[in-house]
Amino acid sequence: MDTLLEVENLAIRFRTAQGEAAAVSDVSFSLKRGETLAVVGESGSGKSVTSLALMRLLPKPPRCHVSGRIRLRGKDGALLDVLDLPEEAMRTVRGNNLAMVFQEPMTSLNPVRTIGAQITETIRLHRPMPPRAAEEEAARLLDLVGIPSPRQRLSAYPHQLSGGMRQRAMIAMALSCEPSVLIADEPTTALDVTIQAQILDLLRNLQQRTGMAVIFITHNLGVVAEIADRVMVMYSGRVVEQADVVPLFRTPLMPYTQGLLRSVPRLDLAGRRAGPLPAIRGNVPDPRRPPAGCAFHPRCDFFQPSRCDATPPTLDKTPDGREVRCLRWQDSLLMAGSGEALPPQRGPGAEPLA
Repeated sequence: MDTLLEVENLAIRFRTAQGEAAAVSDVSFSLKRGETLAVVGESGSGKSVTSLALMRLLPKPPRCHVSGRIRLRGKDGALLDVLDLPEEAMRTVRGNNLAMVFQEPMTSLNPVRTIGAQITETIRLHRPMPPRAAEEEAARLLDLVGIPSPRQRLSAYPHQLSGGMRQRAMIAMALSCEPSVLIADEPTTALDVTIQAQILDLLRNLQQRTGMAVIFITHNLGVVAEIADRVMVMYSGRVVEQADVVPLFRTPLMPYTQGLLRSVPRLDLAGRRAGPLPAIRGNVPDPRRPPAGCAFHPRCDFFQPSRCDATPPTLDKTPDGREVRCLRWQDSLLMAGSGEALPPQRGPGAEPLA
């Protein structure tokens, strides 16, 4: 009963004019009550597409084909097979059991309806109550997420609010029915650090009160370190590393994860780091033409010819229960334990090491 969400072998393929694109491949994870799973990775890694598949908001076949299994535990304790539910039944699941804070509030909110009408519609759909009571609840939610003069904002249209206020209104709408699982897709991107801290505190308090689980999609590794229990790193549509937050930050095993962490500015190194901030060279590969072998090998500092570009790595379990998709993770683990540096072997066409 503690597990609220189970995803097994999720795969998503899009049909395009240039051929089929595998946006997500073989993604599996679970989420327990009160747990926060952070999903990180560059743009194009498959994070948002995965979340839209969980909500059943992707295009219908033949434009998009989703396979695998998504099981969600409802508030009554019953397990629901999300991909097999009729659309009418799925409408009762969205917002009530599974809610989402979308990345772009300006395109997600209805421009011709007031903020109050959109929030009260969600409340009355899943929590039957009189219109006046629903309006009072909507004002309370806007106040909860830090919007000033909440009663006046109920009559405002999305274009009359700032970007940060629209984002907060989206969060209020997602929290209105106290869902079992909340998917937050970059929920604090448009907010200043003060409001960002308030939103994170709000999510934590709601988790403690209701046992809600959170999937937190973000590029901000500082937020990940503060709010996450576990981290799932995605690259080119696949999970490349998954671990509890402290071990992953302390000893990342996958070279891609190491590159993400190296690219974060650190206050303890301010004024002492020579040269520019390290960055991962190159770009995420085209999903229609993925590279052979490991998808990260053209950008990897530890590339081994005839090995990394020949055999696609599996998602292996380490002795401490972590998951990593890399043919050299055991080398990385041994070197990390001995305090030595793993000798880099640059990818094809890379510039010489300094």
